[in-house]
Amino acid sequence: MQGDFLKEADLKPHLSRYWLNAKYDNPQTFNEQVVGVCDVYAMAPTAQEDGLHVISTDEMTGIQALERLHPTKPMERGKPERREFEYIRRGTQTLIANFDVSTGRMITPTVGDTRTEEDFAEHIKRTIETDPQARWIFVMDQLNTHKSEALVRLVADQCALKEDLGIKGKSGILQSMETRAAFLQDKNHRIRFVYTPKHASWLNQVEIWFSILMRKLLRRGSFTSKENLRERILAFIDYFNSTMAKAFKWTYAGRPLAC
Repeated sequence: MQGDFLKEADLKPHLSRYWLNAKYDNPQTFNEQVVGVCDVYAMAPTAQEDGLHVISTDEMTGIQALERLHPTKPMERGKPERREFEYIRRGTQTLIANFDVSTGRMITPTVGDTRTEEDFAEHIKRTIETDPQARWIFVMDQLNTHKSEALVRLVADQCALKEDLGIKGKSGILQSMETRAAFLQDKNHRIRFVYTPKHASWLNQVEIWFSILMRKLLRRGSFTSKENLRERILAFIDYFNSTMAKAFKWTYAGRPLAC
């Protein structure tokens, strides 16, 4: 009886999900950031026709290369797939991913051992070089490597900006994370960055793609080495692009979320 009641009411007391409420000091600033991200997504479907790439970017860190001690047994009639409980740790990798908001494709992924300031700037550089004269908007969170000196210097070089950048920690554009972020967000630049509010990673579309990677590859995978893990991730991205890629239907426009 209780089970019938719960089913009819569409209640699942055995399940729970984590929920991180956004934290902000200034509600107006938070709302402006949310609307800014959503406005960029809204323009993405026609942006490519105008020579503008809208890219959702983030890192997936600590991806473990776990090798099962024994091969997985495939499902049989009346029996589910069975995976070995014990495994060997073969190391970790970091994926820096770009989700093209207008096409739904993953472009120029980077898979490696680290995710330093230099790693991230080099990743953005490789991405820009796929269409060096185009305009680019990168949507990302507010990690310190996303507001780095290396990134400022990259944008200044790519956009042929001659202004004095100053000295990191002392003066000018490079003085602080705030001054660097202001420069990187400048709408007058051919290459600019749009930041999601803190504790609002759900606004970054590439996070949706990370969940696809987890379900389709990582959760059930067995990887013999870091190199094997890297190859399998890159192979999955190629497969995704050729068979599954499509733009996400983004309906949220900045209005308060219903919890």
